[in-house]
Amino acid sequence: MSSELEAVARTTGVVIDNGLRLDLLVENMLVVELKSTERLAPVHGKQVLTYLRLLKLPLGLLINFGQETFRDGVKRIANNYFAPGRS
Repeated sequence: MSSELEAVARTTGVVIDNGLRLDLLVENMLVVELKSTERLAPVHGKQVLTYLRLLKLPLGLLINFGQETFRDGVKRIANNYFAPGRS
């Protein structure tokens, strides 16, 4: 597991080597983004989805510690464009 990871993304000949900071990356397969807000905004889910697409990963979790219960604060986000072996 890595925390506060600065990732490098390559897409269509463009290299993004700054500004991409993941809260947690588990086993190089699961992005975990941590928040502590009263309510999640749509941009928070889009942020995780962007990380998944740029890093070509299948799954992410958005965890908000500001909800009443932990269960209410966990959101699973899937990269529908992910296909194993796809470059």
